Amino acid sequence: MSSQKILLAARSCFARDGYEGASLQKIAEEVGIKKPSIYAHYKGKEDLFLHVMTLVFSTVKRRIIDYFIQNHQAPLESRMKNFFDWMLQEYEMSDNARFLIRSGYYPPAGLYGQVMDILIPFLDGLRRALTRLLQREMLTGGVHCKDPKEASIAFLTVVEGAVVELVCGWPDRYQSRAAAVWPVYWKGINA
Repeated sequence: MSSQKILLAARSCFARDGYEGASLQKIAEEVGIKKPSIYAHYKGKEDLFLHVMTLVFSTVKRRIIDYFIQNHQAPLESRMKNFFDWMLQEYEMSDNARFLIRSGYYPPAGLYGQVMDILIPFLDGLRRALTRLLQREMLTGGVHCKDPKEASIAFLTVVEGAVVELVCGWPDRYQSRAAAVWPVYWKGINA
Protein backbone atom coordinates (compact mmCIF):
# COMPACT_ATOMS: atom_id res chain seq x y z
CA MET A 1 0.00 0.00 0.00
CA SER A 2 1.40 3.35 -0.96
CA SER A 3 0.64 6.98 -0.32
CA GLN A 4 -0.04 7.24 -4.08
CA LYS A 5 -2.97 4.79 -3.85
CA ILE A 6 -4.39 6.77 -0.95
CA LEU A 7 -3.92 10.00 -2.90
CA LEU A 8 -5.76 8.66 -5.95
CA ALA A 9 -8.62 7.25 -3.89
CA ALA A 10 -8.89 10.55 -2.03
CA ARG A 11 -8.97 12.44 -5.31
CA SER A 12 -11.93 10.35 -6.46
CA CYS A 13 -13.77 10.79 -3.16
CA PHE A 14 -13.18 14.54 -2.99
CA ALA A 15 -14.15 14.97 -6.66
CA ARG A 16 -17.34 12.97 -6.21
CA ASP A 17 -18.43 13.93 -2.68
CA GLY A 18 -16.66 17.22 -2.01
CA TYR A 19 -14.52 17.86 1.04
CA GLU A 20 -17.41 17.67 3.48
CA GLY A 21 -18.88 14.51 1.97
CA ALA A 22 -15.61 12.61 1.75
CA SER A 23 -14.33 10.84 4.82
CA LEU A 24 -11.07 9.15 5.67
CA GLN A 25 -13.14 6.01 6.31
CA LYS A 26 -14.53 6.06 2.74
CA ILE A 27 -11.07 6.70 1.35
CA ALA A 28 -9.58 3.85 3.37
CA GLU A 29 -12.33 1.51 2.16
CA GLU A 30 -11.64 2.45 -1.47
CA VAL A 31 -7.97 1.64 -1.01
CA GLY A 32 -8.74 -1.53 0.96
CA ILE A 33 -7.02 -0.49 4.17
CA LYS A 34 -8.06 0.50 7.66
CA LYS A 35 -8.52 4.20 8.37
CA PRO A 36 -5.56 4.47 10.83
CA SER A 37 -3.21 3.37 8.02
CA ILE A 38 -3.81 6.69 6.29
CA TYR A 39 -2.10 8.48 9.18
CA ALA A 40 1.16 6.72 8.34
CA HIS A 41 1.24 8.87 5.17
CA TYR A 42 -0.87 11.96 5.90
CA LYS A 43 -1.54 14.00 9.02
CA GLY A 44 -5.29 13.94 8.44
CA LYS A 45 -8.06 14.88 6.05
CA GLU A 46 -6.85 18.47 5.57
CA ASP A 47 -3.30 17.37 4.79
CA LEU A 48 -4.55 14.71 2.38
CA PHE A 49 -6.84 17.23 0.66
CA LEU A 50 -3.98 19.70 0.14
CA HIS A 51 -1.74 16.95 -1.27
CA VAL A 52 -4.52 15.96 -3.67
CA MET A 53 -4.99 19.59 -4.63
CA THR A 54 -1.28 20.05 -5.42
CA LEU A 55 -1.25 16.86 -7.53
CA VAL A 56 -4.45 17.76 -9.38
CA PHE A 57 -3.51 21.34 -10.18
CA SER A 58 -0.13 20.34 -11.59
CA THR A 59 -1.76 17.53 -13.61
CA VAL A 60 -4.50 19.77 -15.00
CA LYS A 61 -2.01 22.49 -15.88
CA ARG A 62 0.00 19.91 -17.83
CA ARG A 63 -3.18 18.63 -19.56
CA ILE A 64 -4.16 22.15 -20.64
CA ILE A 65 -0.70 22.84 -22.02
CA ASP A 66 -0.78 19.47 -23.82
CA TYR A 67 -4.16 20.37 -25.34
CA PHE A 68 -2.73 23.52 -26.92
CA ILE A 69 0.47 21.76 -28.02
CA GLN A 70 -1.39 18.84 -29.62
CA ASN A 71 -3.65 21.25 -31.50
CA HIS A 72 -0.95 23.74 -32.49
CA GLN A 73 -1.61 23.17 -36.21
CA ALA A 74 -5.21 24.39 -35.93
CA PRO A 75 -5.99 28.09 -36.24
CA LEU A 76 -6.00 29.89 -32.90
CA GLU A 77 -9.72 30.57 -33.06
CA SER A 78 -10.42 26.83 -33.37
CA ARG A 79 -8.05 25.95 -30.55
CA MET A 80 -9.61 28.44 -28.19
CA LYS A 81 -13.22 27.70 -29.20
CA ASN A 82 -12.71 23.94 -29.02
CA PHE A 83 -11.17 24.32 -25.57
CA PHE A 84 -14.73 24.50 -24.23
CA ASP A 85 -15.55 21.07 -25.69
CA TRP A 86 -12.27 19.69 -24.39
CA MET A 87 -13.00 21.08 -20.92
CA LEU A 88 -16.45 19.45 -20.87
CA GLN A 89 -14.92 16.14 -21.90
CA GLU A 90 -12.29 16.46 -19.17
CA TYR A 91 -14.98 17.25 -16.60
CA GLU A 92 -17.09 14.27 -17.60
CA MET A 93 -14.19 11.80 -17.72
CA SER A 94 -11.60 13.00 -15.23
CA ASP A 95 -11.54 13.11 -11.45
CA ASN A 96 -8.83 15.76 -11.84
CA ALA A 97 -11.12 18.21 -13.64
CA ARG A 98 -14.07 17.53 -11.31
CA PHE A 99 -11.86 17.99 -8.26
CA LEU A 100 -10.32 21.21 -9.61
CA ILE A 101 -13.67 22.76 -10.43
CA ARG A 102 -15.36 21.65 -7.23
CA SER A 103 -12.52 22.74 -4.94
CA GLY A 104 -12.04 26.01 -6.83
CA TYR A 105 -15.67 27.02 -6.49
CA TYR A 106 -16.35 25.38 -3.12
CA PRO A 107 -13.11 25.30 -1.12
CA PRO A 108 -13.38 23.90 2.39
CA ALA A 109 -13.99 26.83 4.74
CA GLY A 110 -11.12 25.92 7.04
CA LEU A 111 -8.70 25.62 4.14
CA TYR A 112 -9.78 28.64 2.12
CA GLY A 113 -6.46 30.48 2.38
CA GLN A 114 -4.39 27.41 1.59
CA VAL A 115 -6.61 26.55 -1.37
CA MET A 116 -6.29 30.09 -2.73
CA ASP A 117 -2.50 29.87 -2.29
CA ILE A 118 -2.62 27.01 -4.83
CA LEU A 119 -5.49 28.23 -7.02
CA ILE A 120 -4.35 31.81 -7.64
CA PRO A 121 -0.84 30.88 -8.91
CA PHE A 122 -2.49 28.19 -11.09
CA LEU A 123 -4.82 30.75 -12.69
CA ASP A 124 -2.02 33.32 -12.99
CA GLY A 125 0.13 30.71 -14.73
CA LEU A 126 -2.65 29.94 -17.20
CA ARG A 127 -3.07 33.65 -17.90
CA ARG A 128 0.66 34.09 -18.52
CA ALA A 129 0.79 31.07 -20.84
CA LEU A 130 -2.25 32.25 -22.78
CA THR A 131 -0.82 35.77 -23.02
CA ARG A 132 2.38 34.36 -24.53
CA LEU A 133 0.34 32.30 -26.98
CA LEU A 134 -1.66 35.36 -28.05
CA GLN A 135 1.54 37.41 -28.44
CA ARG A 136 3.02 34.73 -30.73
CA GLU A 137 -0.22 34.58 -32.72
CA MET A 138 -0.21 38.37 -33.13
CA LEU A 139 3.19 38.10 -34.82
CA THR A 140 1.88 35.55 -37.34
CA GLY A 141 -1.49 37.22 -37.91
CA GLY A 142 -3.52 34.58 -36.07
CA VAL A 143 -5.16 37.25 -33.93
CA HIS A 144 -5.33 41.03 -33.98
CA CYS A 145 -5.91 42.03 -30.38
CA LYS A 146 -4.67 45.25 -28.82
CA ASP A 147 -3.75 43.79 -25.46
CA PRO A 148 -2.93 40.05 -25.21
CA LYS A 149 -2.95 40.14 -21.41
CA GLU A 150 -6.43 41.65 -21.36
CA ALA A 151 -7.61 39.13 -23.97
CA SER A 152 -6.21 36.30 -21.81
CA ILE A 153 -7.99 37.54 -18.71
CA ALA A 154 -11.22 37.87 -20.70
CA PHE A 155 -10.88 34.31 -22.04
CA LEU A 156 -10.36 32.87 -18.57
CA THR A 157 -13.34 34.87 -17.33
CA VAL A 158 -15.50 33.48 -20.13
CA VAL A 159 -14.35 29.92 -19.36
CA GLU A 160 -15.06 30.38 -15.64
CA GLY A 161 -18.50 31.79 -16.44
CA ALA A 162 -19.39 28.74 -18.49
CA VAL A 163 -17.89 26.33 -15.95
CA VAL A 164 -20.40 27.55 -13.36
CA GLU A 165 -22.96 25.48 -15.27
CA LEU A 166 -20.82 22.36 -14.81
CA VAL A 167 -20.58 23.05 -11.10
CA CYS A 168 -24.39 23.14 -11.03
CA GLY A 169 -24.55 19.89 -13.01
CA TRP A 170 -25.84 21.32 -16.29
CA PRO A 171 -23.53 20.34 -19.15
CA ASP A 172 -26.14 21.38 -21.77
CA ARG A 173 -26.29 24.88 -20.30
CA TYR A 174 -22.47 24.95 -20.23
CA GLN A 175 -22.41 24.23 -23.96
CA SER A 176 -25.09 26.87 -24.60
CA ARG A 177 -23.15 29.50 -22.69
CA ALA A 178 -19.92 28.66 -24.48
CA ALA A 179 -21.61 28.75 -27.88
CA ALA A 180 -23.34 32.06 -27.15
CA VAL A 181 -20.31 33.87 -25.77
CA TRP A 182 -17.67 32.63 -28.21
CA PRO A 183 -18.48 34.86 -31.22
CA VAL A 184 -18.77 37.89 -28.95
CA TYR A 185 -15.40 37.15 -27.34
CA TRP A 186 -13.59 36.46 -30.63
CA LYS A 187 -15.02 39.53 -32.34
CA GLY A 188 -14.19 41.64 -29.30
CA ILE A 189 -10.51 40.72 -29.09
CA ASN A 190 -10.09 41.18 -32.83
CA ALA A 191 -11.76 44.60 -32.90
